[in-house]
Amino acid sequence: LTAYGVMFKGALGSSHALSEILVKGCPLILTGLAVALAATMLLWNIGCEGQFVMGAVFSAGFALFLAPGWPTAALIPCAVLAGALGGMLWALVPGLLKARFQVNEILTTLLLNYVAIIFAEHLYFGPWRDPMGMGFPGTAMLDVSAWLPRLPGTRAHLGLVLGLVAAGTMHVLLKRSRWGFSIRTMGHGPLAARYAGMSVKLQTVVVMGVSGALAGLAGMAEVLGVQHKLQQGLAVGYGYDGIIVAWLARLNPLGIPVAALFLAMLIVGGEQLQSSLHLPAALSKVLEAVLLLGFLAGEFLDRNRIVLSWRSPTAGEEA
Repeated sequence: LTAYGVMFKGALGSSHALSEILVKGCPLILTGLAVALAATMLLWNIGCEGQFVMGAVFSAGFALFLAPGWPTAALIPCAVLAGALGGMLWALVPGLLKARFQVNEILTTLLLNYVAIIFAEHLYFGPWRDPMGMGFPGTAMLDVSAWLPRLPGTRAHLGLVLGLVAAGTMHVLLKRSRWGFSIRTMGHGPLAARYAGMSVKLQTVVVMGVSGALAGLAGMAEVLGVQHKLQQGLAVGYGYDGIIVAWLARLNPLGIPVAALFLAMLIVGGEQLQSSLHLPAALSKVLEAVLLLGFLAGEFLDRNRIVLSWRSPTAGEEA
């Protein structure tokens, strides 16, 4: 009870804490949407962490090397598109392998996470390292004109608004469009979708690409809205946490912002356990795992019920 009290106070006890919940909630919304979109078609995108990193790499690279001197009105939209492109390209690799050769996307997306992280480390330890950084790994600070505008009085930035707009757009597309109908049909019955003439291979590539673009936007928002440079501490697990967010929301795009902010509150509150009660920082990850396992156990018990019945034995059975 003491620990939960500390978490609750740490997460909701100040305006700074509320601001941090919004900051952490932004990438969780976008990675949760990425996982949910793919899962709607029974594609398991476990690679949002790598797509997140590649989105950050592309947007930071654009702001560092291609955009100096651009007007802000054009720079930020192009940097946003660069982040989406980075995540999309990284997700298209497992998407094409799945569509062409039926390679398991769980394996390819998971392994590509490590490739993306090592590639980013190569850049900010090597060719992109700031020559004025006194040997510390990391790129030069991005120009202020490339920073995402912040919401008044908080550290939260325009990426949060982008995530909410993406959630609403995805809800409309999945529920009201022909494309969304085909995705849901393929998720519920791939054989029926093929019989109806739907191109499962094409939609596999498209859905993985859009899913990666959403995760790439999360990386873009983290670099342009929070860190303002490419450095260590970028890949902290937002891509994996997006899996928890998606399943807590039952893959409902409108429920994902709520689930993301709830998980962000848990993360911010968990950080207080380390400073106030001197507990390991990893405890917040344990709480996330317990939350997901409890949810999955509830889903299992809801779908699989044990029914006890009793009937009177017949005369032959009594004998």
